[in-house]
Amino acid sequence: MDHALRRRLLAERLADLGVDALLVSRLPNVRYLTGFSGSNGQVIAGTGDSLFLTDGRYDEQSRREVGDLERRVYLDGFPGFVLEACRSLGIARLGFEAAGTTVKAHGELVAALEGVELVAAGPEVERLRWVKDEAELRLLERAQEITDAGFDGLPGILREGVSERDAALELELAMRRAGADGLAFETIVAFGENAAEPHHEPTARDLRRGDIVKADFGALFAGYHADMTRTLAFGEIAPELLEVYELVRAAQQAGVDAVRAGASAADVDAASRVIIADAGYGNAFSHGLGHGVGLEIHEGPTVRRTSEDVLPEGTVVTIEPGVYLPGKGGVRIEDIVYVTPDGGRVLPRSSKELTVL
Repeated sequence: MDHALRRRLLAERLADLGVDALLVSRLPNVRYLTGFSGSNGQVIAGTGDSLFLTDGRYDEQSRREVGDLERRVYLDGFPGFVLEACRSLGIARLGFEAAGTTVKAHGELVAALEGVELVAAGPEVERLRWVKDEAELRLLERAQEITDAGFDGLPGILREGVSERDAALELELAMRRAGADGLAFETIVAFGENAAEPHHEPTARDLRRGDIVKADFGALFAGYHADMTRTLAFGEIAPELLEVYELVRAAQQAGVDAVRAGASAADVDAASRVIIADAGYGNAFSHGLGHGVGLEIHEGPTVRRTSEDVLPEGTVVTIEPGVYLPGKGGVRIEDIVYVTPDGGRVLPRSSKELTVL
């Protein structure tokens, strides 16, 4: 990871923001700029020297992970250290991440930074993170490999009488055994009518013959998130759900086919959505088509009807149409897709043919 290059790219934006430096406090952004993976750290990123701040719990960890920056370890909170850093670096106007700063933290900074003007900044680091470098892509590919390995074991987990909660737990353990550092997000396993909820929380509901099974899950590896949804049939399912499955599969493929560098995210959404709408299920597709994924499970660009984003080469997005029928069940199929000038490269290897158990 070339963290110094990332900080230089950020530094090039400071003049346009009208600041001398940017205080970066959102942890995914701190990790992106420094490699630090702990739970408390800040970066003062300037056009020249930058500083890394943390508390005493992370002195040794940051020494290992942040070897190319001056580090300062504080005991009683960082606002006073920020003032000291601004004075030593000659910072008169300091940007801060508006989306990652609470009202309380802002008040403490205002009180501490005598003589320094605070300027609210937008998602500058987040925008840099849209485009993945080769090292990031390798980590995303590894996270996806682990996720695929978890899915390989899912048919053996799905047995009559198993609960959604137990199936989710076994799926999570399978990913852990395959090398996951953790979960990319809370695993969704939904049986039968519960699959009609796009973001269902697993319950004690047991698996029965004739159920449709929706599983949305992903592995976390070295800070990077995978995100995949597959829908299966446990025995013979209702004809309408079979029809909906093939409809969603066609819509998902249309979305993947629309992905390419320079494509409008809204147009990609439309490519999937029109297929579902033309089949009469438009109102049953109740969410956006996808989102960026990387150091966060949901990041830019957004892929939805109202998005003004354009997909750059090198970004990774999800394509995840769904149709949800209350009282009957639902189908979602999701891949993470790498954006190239020639189209989208699907990272998962798991089949999207309907698996009937």
